[in-house]
Amino acid sequence: MRRKHWVIAAAIPLLLAATDVVYWRIAAERLRTGFLAWVTEQTEKGWECGSSPVSIGGWPGTATVTVPNLTLRHAGSTIPGRVELAASSVALSVSLLNPAMLVLSLKGPLHVRAGAEPDMIVTADQASVSVPLRRTGPLYLNLHANALRVEPATGAWQATLGLLNAEAEITANADRDESESAATFVVTSEAIALPAGIKWPLGPNISSVSLEGSLNGALPGTRDVKGWAEAWRDGGGSLEIKRLAVGWGPLGLSSTATLALDDQLQPMGTGSGRIVGYAETLDRLAAGGKLTKSAATAAKAVLSLMAGTSDADEPSSVDVPLTLQYRTLSMRQVPLVRLPEVDWPAR
Repeated sequence: MRRKHWVIAAAIPLLLAATDVVYWRIAAERLRTGFLAWVTEQTEKGWECGSSPVSIGGWPGTATVTVPNLTLRHAGSTIPGRVELAASSVALSVSLLNPAMLVLSLKGPLHVRAGAEPDMIVTADQASVSVPLRRTGPLYLNLHANALRVEPATGAWQATLGLLNAEAEITANADRDESESAATFVVTSEAIALPAGIKWPLGPNISSVSLEGSLNGALPGTRDVKGWAEAWRDGGGSLEIKRLAVGWGPLGLSSTATLALDDQLQPMGTGSGRIVGYAETLDRLAAGGKLTKSAATAAKAVLSLMAGTSDADEPSSVDVPLTLQYRTLSMRQVPLVRLPEVDWPAR
């Protein structure tokens, strides 16, 4: 009897392991088949798709399909301009405990080229995007990257982000009512190093940026970029920034705003913000030629009146209303910055 119990006890983990292997094999094969079907579908849409032979792995916790030397190219009417992507390796994986969520991970450098723009290289210690394999409602996207680096293939400059997290929820027009947002998003990033060789008035390092907001109005179906912007504007489209926080040199900014497009397709809107370190920030902007000295002096005078008294050992801070109109950012009718014109391409 004892021997029988021992055999049963030994057989149970072996049976569980065998079941897990079978489950993993089925999940990995379905993932591989799904990827090949996706390639066929994209080819029918005009994409040129290529890769080295794919392989499966990931046991025991995940089912993974590794795609080496993945290339995607398109230059048809449905894409505004030629687009080329080339990844050293991409891994598609699903957890055996949550097979409904697909994770795409970048392994090695990613080359991106659009139209006549130079070849850009993206690398990261870790970079992944999570999307649901099946959805009946909004589309959820989750991006996570560590030590993200972007630079042209020529190596003329580089920009890095120590940490980047982004989440988005996109609802198709047919699946929502007028009171719902077309898309909501949250983006946070830290330890941003701007390209060297450019004189940044507030310094080359941004400690943190976070943005939370929603896109309202119907999302047009046209792929013409300028036509899309016009249709979105005419349909009452707006961008609601629920929270923007920036730490850059002496500047600490937190604000909210509602933006739209004017009749010239330029951003316009209103908002409010709390500015910490405004005096030193304005001085640096003036020294860097981003503001005239007279504008900086006028802005500091107005802000000082609005701020009232504060501790001399603390950075200057104030809550201000902001207006963006005719490409000019103003504070209490005092012009601060003239923004460059947004040139919407026809395609």
